Amino acid sequence: MSRIGRAPIEIPSGVEITIDGSDVAVKGPKGSLAGSYSPEMEILREDSTIVVKRPSDRGPHRSLHGLTRTLIANMVEGVTKGFSRELEINGVGYRAQLKGKNLEILVGLSHPVIIEPKPDTEFETPKPTQIIVRGIDKQVVGQLAATIRSIRPPEPYKGKGIKYVEETIRRKVGKRA
Repeated sequence: MSRIGRAPIEIPSGVEITIDGSDVAVKGPKGSLAGSYSPEMEILREDSTIVVKRPSDRGPHRSLHGLTRTLIANMVEGVTKGFSRELEINGVGYRAQLKGKNLEILVGLSHPVIIEPKPDTEFETPKPTQIIVRGIDKQVVGQLAATIRSIRPPEPYKGKGIKYVEETIRRKVGKRA
């Protein structure tokens, strides 16, 4: 059995979960999420936990088992705690600021780049060189952060650009090598 798929998902207090066959809806203090999963996986509610079971030990079923369990666990965590992704801007004159709910990024292009938040997400800029993307859906938060990073990815010579906080840039020496 998959170690990830076998682990039960604890349902915190204040979270309502509706299971209708392969459709799961989760409602919590931060919002609500819904997802539809493979009809081959059996999603059961047992007291204050959710258990995902697979029909056989075939390869595709083993893959879907852990995936389904993780996606449901991410929905439960998203409506209770939420997810965030931090980005850092390096470069002279590079900065970001909020214009209402939108994020305005100045990174050496001929124009400022304006990013609009997706539903249930928000931006925060504690410093002009720091961006925090927050939301309840892990996939949407990650995709929005990747979109922001793709505006000016970090370059290997001076390290200028937008990078994730935990990311390390492999630097190159340049001409003097």
